[in-house]
Amino acid sequence: MKVIIIDDEKAMHLILKRMLGKLEEVEMLGSFTDTASAFTYLSSHEVDLIFVDISMPRESGLEFAARLRGSGRGTRIVFITSHKEYALSAFEVYAFDYILKPVVQERLHETVHRAATQIHLELAAEANREPALSAEARISLLGGIEIGGAQRIKTKWKSRKSAELLGYLIIHKGRLVSRARLIEDIFGDMPQKNAEIYLNTTVYQLRKLLHTHGLKTHLHSESNHYAFNCSGLSVDILSFEDGCRSLAVINEANLEQAIELEQLYMGDLFGDHVYPWAWNEIERLSLMYSAFTRRLCVALLDKGETNTAKRLLIKLLKHNELDEEAHMLLMKTSALQNNKDALNRQYLQFADILNREIGIPPSLEVKSFYAQLLSGLG
Repeated sequence: MKVIIIDDEKAMHLILKRMLGKLEEVEMLGSFTDTASAFTYLSSHEVDLIFVDISMPRESGLEFAARLRGSGRGTRIVFITSHKEYALSAFEVYAFDYILKPVVQERLHETVHRAATQIHLELAAEANREPALSAEARISLLGGIEIGGAQRIKTKWKSRKSAELLGYLIIHKGRLVSRARLIEDIFGDMPQKNAEIYLNTTVYQLRKLLHTHGLKTHLHSESNHYAFNCSGLSVDILSFEDGCRSLAVINEANLEQAIELEQLYMGDLFGDHVYPWAWNEIERLSLMYSAFTRRLCVALLDKGETNTAKRLLIKLLKHNELDEEAHMLLMKTSALQNNKDALNRQYLQFADILNREIGIPPSLEVKSFYAQLLSGLG
C-alpha cells in the first residue's frame, strides 16, 4: 500500500515513518512539509493512503482535502491532529480516519490494516469484473463528447478539461502529441507551472474515467508525449468521415446506408464546446456534412422520396440557414409535391433571410431556378 505523509513538523515525519516502517503493508513514497508540493506529487503518482496534519500554514489539511476531492480524486485521507473539534469537518471531506496525537502504534496499525483490507477487496472485485468489450465501446464527439454504448448516456466527466483532452487526442488520430503542445493549446491561459500541474491532473482523471469503460490502455504516453489509440473502437467522427469518402456517389444501391450515415451527425464537433484549437476541424466537418446531405437529398428526390428529402433539408437549414443549394433543393421538393404555396413561401423566406442577415437579394441563379419551377407548376 503506497503512503505519503504531509505535516509541517519534521519531527512528525520521523515519528510516523518509524511507526509505519514496522508495518509490512506500507510502502513509504514520500513526506511533505506543505500541501502544495504534495498536491503536485499526487497529480502524477498513484497513492493509496495520505496521512495529513490539519493545522498547517497557508493551507490546512481540511482545505487540502477539499481541493483534492474537487479535483476528482478519492484517495484515502487520514487526518493526524491534536484537536478533537475538527472530526466532523474531517468526515465532511470523506476522511478515511481521524487519529489524535500522540499517535499510538496499535491505533496506527488498525487504520493501515483496515485500509489495506479495503484495497485488497476492491482489487479483487476489479479483477473479477467483466471488462468492457471493445466492440461495444463507442465514443461520440458529434454534438458533444460522450463515452459509452449506443444509448448515448451522459458521461460523468471529472472536469471539462478531461473531456477536452480526449477530444484533442482523438482529433490527432493516434499521433503522439507533446506535453508542450497540449499545454499551449489546452492550458495556454494559465501560468506555465499551473498548466503543467493541471495537465498532470487532467491526464490522471482521464485515465481513471477510461478505466471504468475498459479503455485505459487506449491512452498511450511516451517520452512526454500522449496519444489515443482508436483501434477497435467506434468513434462517430471517424465513421462519418470514412462513410462520406466511401459514399462519394449516392444511388439507389447505397441510399439506405447513406441515410444511416446522415443520422450519425448529431451536431457539430464537440457540440456547444467551441475550443479555439478545434475551429478549423469544426468547420471542415460541418462543410463535409452539408455537402454529403445535399448529395443525399438529390438522390432521394431522384427516387421520389420527397418527404424524407424535405425533413433532411429542413434539418440542414437549421444547421446553416444561408445554404443556397439547400434552399433550392427545398424549393424543388415543393415543386415535385405540386405545392405552389410552399414553393412561394420558401423562396420569400430565403429572400428575407438574405436581406436580414447580409443585406443582399437572392442570386440570379436562384431567381431563375424559382421562376422555372413556378412555370412548371402552371
